[in-house]
Amino acid sequence: MIQVCSRCGTRWNVRDRQRSWCPRCQGTLLAPADEASEQGWGQRPTTTAVGGTPPRLPPGYRWIAVRPGAAPPPRRERHPLGPTPRYSMIPRWGLTEHFDGAVDGDVLPERTQVGPTPAFVRTAFTVTAVIVGLAVMAHVLRYALLLVNRSILLNPILAGAVTWLGVALSVLALFAVIGTGVVLTNWLVARRAAAYAVGGTEDPRSPWEIRSGCLIPLANLLWAPVFVTELARVEHRTRTLRPDLIGWWCTWALSYVLMIWAFATSFTRDPQGIANNTVTTIIAYLAGLAALVLAFRVFQGFERNPVDRPARRWVMVPDWAGPAPGKDRDATSARTDAPDPAPRLEAGRREPAA
Repeated sequence: MIQVCSRCGTRWNVRDRQRSWCPRCQGTLLAPADEASEQGWGQRPTTTAVGGTPPRLPPGYRWIAVRPGAAPPPRRERHPLGPTPRYSMIPRWGLTEHFDGAVDGDVLPERTQVGPTPAFVRTAFTVTAVIVGLAVMAHVLRYALLLVNRSILLNPILAGAVTWLGVALSVLALFAVIGTGVVLTNWLVARRAAAYAVGGTEDPRSPWEIRSGCLIPLANLLWAPVFVTELARVEHRTRTLRPDLIGWWCTWALSYVLMIWAFATSFTRDPQGIANNTVTTIIAYLAGLAALVLAFRVFQGFERNPVDRPARRWVMVPDWAGPAPGKDRDATSARTDAPDPAPRLEAGRREPAA
């Protein structure tokens, strides 16, 4: 919508709202005329006066010069977009990582530690957990028969079968735990050697030192978590594995205390002492099962990524230090002194001109 000032004759584009004063001379703006708005900016009036005289404009309007120019180019039609791209498999393209520590095939270390596969370690964990669970169930059944025996005399064959079943499962659980410990120790030795080899160094601890620290009773309670923590620090996984490591260490220490107490009270002969020892053994087995599960969580935390693909990725970023102080000062002064190319006309009771 165009309104013309009655004092200075300036045409103002007031958009869709009628105004009453001129921003330039504070004069009165004339009401917009319908025929003037229909006529357009660059159009001439079609009516001609009689005698060849130019037509009279409505009151408050005047002729202005318009810069000639070609008509704007027509808009290009947008072609319809095709279907959304999708992949039937994971794309193999992407950024390629190059590590400076990579060695050629003829420079590989002479002796490389080869440990058990992750699938074999998981199988050992599963078998040991099943055997320990069966031992817990056997001791629970034995405790239930002890409660029944307080009022009813049990069959000697049934009582002996349940007792020897618990003993057999306890022996199997002991051998299964020892076997899983050996498998985990071999895995730890190989994993540490591979992790230090990726960094271009050798494991500061020898394999016999790691095996003796992980397989000797009571000593492994102190040294095995230390070896695992060192491995997590080398692979930059300390932050993610710290809760599982602390929980595994504490649960393992608790199971150690309960096992020692259960073994110390297993030589009693009175019925109440046997029942108490059975309850202690059940709790000790449950604590050992919990320690086994937490150890499996720690193992899974390491096996989420292969050792040759560490969790921390180094990428290149541009240096945003900025230009020199002199250049920065000149750019700042030039940016400050430059006038605003498009001042805001709406502020301060001003309106955009046509």
